[in-house]
Amino acid sequence: MENINWVDNHTGQSDFILVGIFSQSKHPDLLCVVIFMVFLMALSGNTILILLIRSDAHLHTPMYFLISQLSLMDVTYISVTVPKMLVDQVTGVNTISAPGCGVQMFLYATLAGSEFFILASMAYDRYAAICLPLRYPVLMNHRVCILLASGCWFLASLDGFILTPITMTFPFCRSREIHHFFCEVPAVMKLSCSDTSMYETLMYLCCVLMLLIPVTIISGSYGFILLTIHRMNSAEGRRKAFATCSSHMTVVTLFYGAAVYTYILPSSYHTPEKDMVVSVFYTILTPVLNPLIYSLRNKEVMAALKKMLNV
Repeated sequence: MENINWVDNHTGQSDFILVGIFSQSKHPDLLCVVIFMVFLMALSGNTILILLIRSDAHLHTPMYFLISQLSLMDVTYISVTVPKMLVDQVTGVNTISAPGCGVQMFLYATLAGSEFFILASMAYDRYAAICLPLRYPVLMNHRVCILLASGCWFLASLDGFILTPITMTFPFCRSREIHHFFCEVPAVMKLSCSDTSMYETLMYLCCVLMLLIPVTIISGSYGFILLTIHRMNSAEGRRKAFATCSSHMTVVTLFYGAAVYTYILPSSYHTPEKDMVVSVFYTILTPVLNPLIYSLRNKEVMAALKKMLNV
């Protein structure tokens, strides 16, 4: 009996408790089913998009290569948080070990950062295609695409490697209840009983930098694109240019808007409930919307899908 108590106490001290979104819902079982369906839609939508891009020769272009990278990130992104959340709700066990929390935090930070950079790379691709069409084959050849994608993953992993070890080494002597459905850095930091003000300032600067660089690239790219479109004499050319860029700008607005709220706005704007709602939006809903935005509004992707289905 003494050994059992010791194990229980030890487990209770080392594990975190994820309060999650189901505790805030009046119909948790229905919410669980809805999130499960959304999860399946995200997995199937992004997987189909990746397969279409790989199998159809007409989609072997830099733009679709970057879209396939975005879909790969989305599949991994939603898989880091949602399965654990659903299993916890079904089993009634909502704990996560400290190492498990650290792994989840690292993967999430890396994948979120990689999406920031891949969206910036996609904006640069549209800039090169519309503003510099004659030089486009050189500016966005296969080697450049591979380097851009590799750079996105590498730079984002640096963010995960920096933030995760520091966050997890702080002493947690308060309640170990994380008022979130996964181990996100701001939510975990609230449990620390030591002075984290210096680290929070550094984390804020790091996040601003992670957002500022891609936002600068995106803003600059679309600034030049708008000037180029304005100078076009052909109405058809303008329509095609706007159609090409509108899908990407929709995704950028959705993803960056939520990220700015989470990592840039002061703490006075935050509550655990608001943070979870915003996290649900860009962690669960965005991976579902991305393949829909890039496929339903894209004739080439729809043609490849019809070809695959022999329609």
